Amino acid sequence: MNAEVRTFAPLTDAERSELLQIARATIRAALQGQAAATNWASTPSLDQPAAVFVSLHQNGRLRGCIGSMTADRPLCEAVARMAVSAALDDPRFPPLSEPELSATAIEISRLSPLTPAAPEQLCPGRHGVYLANGTSHAVFLPQVARQQRWDRETLLSELCLKALLPPEAWKQPGTTLMLFEAEVFADEDGAGASPASSGHGP
Repeated sequence: MNAEVRTFAPLTDAERSELLQIARATIRAALQGQAAATNWASTPSLDQPAAVFVSLHQNGRLRGCIGSMTADRPLCEAVARMAVSAALDDPRFPPLSEPELSATAIEISRLSPLTPAAPEQLCPGRHGVYLANGTSHAVFLPQVARQQRWDRETLLSELCLKALLPPEAWKQPGTTLMLFEAEVFADEDGAGASPASSGHGP
């Protein structure tokens, strides 16, 4: 039986476009050493606190991905902050350079609230999953399982490995699973970039 994950009303096309413009403009300003403008459009959805991940892609490959599982700031502000972090602070990649930006596609994942669940309630491709055991934790966005064509057990095992835990740790009583869904959208900039690009992002 699948978990009943709380969802939200989808963003409008205009709201999605605004968020993608915010992400790109904020990254560009950071790369130029300037302060980004904050006169963003205001709508109830953009002003509502939300958890969000921003992923960067080049030529169909992941170039950076940073996000927060906590809805502690308005969506537009969260996107701006995570976009700059994805460009400059992902430890898996060197900081993005200004010439790279025009060839970089930006993907935004707006997360629904986390819902506690049992392993058998996880639906790969539909649900993102957050796993915690003691001080170890890790997360995969829903699109990762789709890209990698993982079944439930493979997804959970890979998530454990990402958390630096044994692959069977998801079966242990001390392990907590939280599911969520994501509204995922991307711009069309970036040569050969794709919203469904490969790479083990969050």
